[in-house]
Parts: sequence; C-alpha cells; structure tokens
Amino acid sequence: MSVREEFDEWATTGKDRGMEDRHWHTAKHVLARMPVDPGDVVVDLGTGSGYALRALAERGIDRGYGLDGAPEMARNARSYTDDDRIGFLVGDFDSLPFADDSVDHVVSMEAFYYAADPHTTLSEIRRILRPGGTWYCAVNYFAESEHTHEWQASIDVEMTLWDRSQYREAFREAGLHVAAQDTIPDREIEIPTAEAFPTEDWESREAMVDRYRTWGTLLTVGIAP
Repeated sequence: MSVREEFDEWATTGKDRGMEDRHWHTAKHVLARMPVDPGDVVVDLGTGSGYALRALAERGIDRGYGLDGAPEMARNARSYTDDDRIGFLVGDFDSLPFADDSVDHVVSMEAFYYAADPHTTLSEIRRILRPGGTWYCAVNYFAESEHTHEWQASIDVEMTLWDRSQYREAFREAGLHVAAQDTIPDREIEIPTAEAFPTEDWESREAMVDRYRTWGTLLTVGIAP
C-alpha cells in the first residue's frame, strides 16, 4: 500500500483527528519553541489534520502551507479551518512545490519517517529555507524508543528508523546546522498503576513509562546557513 492509500483510508475513517489528539501532548511543546514571527512563511510536512498550522496561525504567521501525500487528509484539513492564510497541498516529500529560499520555517510532526527517501527530503528542505530559516523535525518513532519499533508491523508503508546520531548526521549532510536535539516526554497520557498490567497494549508499567516518559518525542532542530 502506498503512503497515499494508507493515509487516505485513515482520513476517511476519522483517524486524522485521533492522531491530532495523541500527538498534541508533545507537539504543543515543539511548536512553542519555534521562533515564529508575524509575516513568516511556514511549511508543515505531513500536515494530517492541519493542527500544527492552525496553532501557528494564532501566532500571526503570514502564510502557512500544509503538505500531505494523501488527498483525503488535505481535504479534511481544509475543512477544519476557514483561515485564508493557511493552504493545503497534495504532494511528495521528495519534490517540495516551493521556490528556493522562499520559506522561513519548516516543521514536521510525527511524519518525517514516512519519507520515501529521507535524504532527498532533507535536501529539499534545505533548498526551500531562507538563510537563517529553521527546520523542526519531531518523531516518536526512532531507534532509542524501542517500544515504538513494533509499529512497522501494523502499517504497510516502509518507515525510516534512525537513531539520534543518524538524524544529526543526515541534517549536516544536507547542509543544515544542528541547533538542538532533545526528547520531549509525554507527561499527559495516564499511566495506570503496576497492578493494572499487563494491559491490551503493554506488558508492564515499566515499558509504558519508558515509551512515554523517558523517550516521548525526539526533536531535532536544523538551521539553514
């Protein structure tokens, strides 16, 4: 199944809203760190329901473009806002439909690992960023977060599983300076007492704590020179 087919199905069954609810716990901290000023142009890769752009629009960006590989995702995202500063596009991560040096910030919330060729995607991000522009890449599927690795078995799209050092190295190879990298724990999801385990999804409380409280979401920040 292609990325388009997989996520069109998610959109038509309402999973896009579920993704938004689950990711917001850490996404709001990522978005709060972005140095967005009024008048900036922002691109959101793998926009899903468009929740990241809607949040950034509240801070006064000039234009926001949400790109998704699934037409149904983009269609849903458009229906969730009437803000004419935000637009939604259908496209591929390896050929971004933006001019060179035309974007102030690029963000991707829990979507970069779906890129068919992540190195090409990073090169494209470098191409469209203006000098001094930032790239905020947030992923909860990464090598150190071992309890997320099983996700690949439940999705037909091939996912990129990099560790922290591989993200830094790939950013630098694309010509981006690595400004920061850290993990943002999910402090909001409720973790039951030890007596409640095993559950349908978790063998032990320790495993659930490790997934959400220890690793959470990995954020790597790049800056275009």
